[in-house]
Amino acid sequence: MPTALDPLLQHATRLTVLAFLGACREAEFAAVRDHCEVSDSVLSKAATALEEAGYLVVKKGYVGKRPRTWLAATREGRAALAAHLAELQRLVAAAEAAGAQHA
Repeated sequence: MPTALDPLLQHATRLTVLAFLGACREAEFAAVRDHCEVSDSVLSKAATALEEAGYLVVKKGYVGKRPRTWLAATREGRAALAAHLAELQRLVAAAEAAGAQHA
């Protein structure tokens, strides 16, 4: 049975990043990294993949003299996350229904 899961969001880190950003307007790189419990390089690679897909934007700036990076989900990213989660829920419901028939 083919599914409509987003291949980009089947990677746990990318899914977690987009889910975190979906709950806020934007977040500092370090906050996202800490939430996802990954290294800077792992988050950077995930953010690049999501940015290339149009799912998030990366904004660089300064707080005082310290460089900072902020990440934010785009409208397309939020829609992709919602569709991915809806498909996961559909798959679970179908599996539960099929399992109930064989119980």
